[in-house]
Amino acid sequence: MSIRIIGTGSALPAKSVTNEDLAKLVETSDEWIRERTGIAGRHISTGETVAELSAAACSRALEDAGRTAEEVDLLLVATCSPECGVPCVACQVQGMIGAAHAVAFDLNAACSGFLFALHTAWAYMEAGICRNALIVGAEVLSKLVDWTDRGTCILFGDGAGAVFAEYGGKEKFYFVQHSDGSKGGALTCDTRQLKNPYVEMPMEAPWIRMDGREIFAFAVRRVPEGIEEVLGKAGMTADDVDLFVLHQANYRIIEGIAKRLKQDAEKFPVNLDRVGNMSSAAIPVLLDELKRAGRLKSGMNIVLSGFGAGLTWGACVMKV
Repeated sequence: MSIRIIGTGSALPAKSVTNEDLAKLVETSDEWIRERTGIAGRHISTGETVAELSAAACSRALEDAGRTAEEVDLLLVATCSPECGVPCVACQVQGMIGAAHAVAFDLNAACSGFLFALHTAWAYMEAGICRNALIVGAEVLSKLVDWTDRGTCILFGDGAGAVFAEYGGKEKFYFVQHSDGSKGGALTCDTRQLKNPYVEMPMEAPWIRMDGREIFAFAVRRVPEGIEEVLGKAGMTADDVDLFVLHQANYRIIEGIAKRLKQDAEKFPVNLDRVGNMSSAAIPVLLDELKRAGRLKSGMNIVLSGFGAGLTWGACVMKV
């Protein structure tokens, strides 16, 4: 037995921001951004919270699955941009959608978060702790971005994606997960400083800081390695895969990964041109778009792969 994803959903903020809009804020241009990233637009919150976007995505995933919130056993939210430390986003979502019987908690593995949460849900179901799960990736990164830094503000967008998974089915999921904390300085974002009656620590501005060259080199090396590792567990090769659903960080990274795997670019669907890099929300939002567009056909072999801050990376292979 394994797990089956039977419902998907997503939610994006109403406001769409184009590259031309950003050119009014920082020294950049549509051509400059497209050439380096493949991004043309992104959705930016004007008040929508991580919890609200998550709840909307969850409701759509449940509707797609034909299930109710009261039936949910486990609710996991992967995010690195919650509005508050407590309560966690998952508990907020639980209250919003009425998932009264669910166990709810958050998980943070940055851009790999959704994949790590999916693996966690699989482990819970394999252990017999629950029979189903709502797994969410959600971010409002716009509040963590320095809007005067053209190297980062052009990249990120806000949104949420969710899947509803149930235990059962003959087709197995295969997972690999990795992290390398020694390289964590390549992508950082500080939080509140230590300040109490006994000490006040200096703190950098709480914005996303990134070494783009280091992240690019990491992704095009480690992601193909992870994909080949998980395909080896499944007894498959890259040629057996119908679609590679990757974290949507940068089109040049996706191109590099496709070349390393010697696969046609058409097997690597993208939506980053419209939504930018949404961190943990990227994979589930793209998965939902593919499902609703009818691109996920029964019997297809799909690889999911995430990578990001930590540094973290992982991959999963499943059959639709």
